[in-house]
Amino acid sequence: MSAHSIHEEESHGSVGSYLVGFVLAVVLTAASFWLVLHGGFARETALIGLGVLAVVQIVVHLVFFLHMNASSSQRWNVTAFSYTVLTVLILVIGTLWVMHNVTMNMMSR
Repeated sequence: MSAHSIHEEESHGSVGSYLVGFVLAVVLTAASFWLVLHGGFARETALIGLGVLAVVQIVVHLVFFLHMNASSSQRWNVTAFSYTVLTVLILVIGTLWVMHNVTMNMMSR
């Protein structure tokens, strides 16, 4: 059994898909820099725009570079990633909630 036969089932990207992912990543990064450096937007609009661009950039990296998709061979990777995202969200939201409550209780005294 050769070393290459072990990875035959895994879907590795082609040069074209890597180039598409790279171009999308560069365009999204340039758009983020332009949004910040342009300065013509309200603060809230710029933050929402940066958030949207960041989420799209994450999806581009997951699809084109980490090859995560809905195929059955990727099911465990997607499940592990989803669990990680859920854990991080619980940790961040819980921390913000606790810090908000601490601030509110300390300010009332």
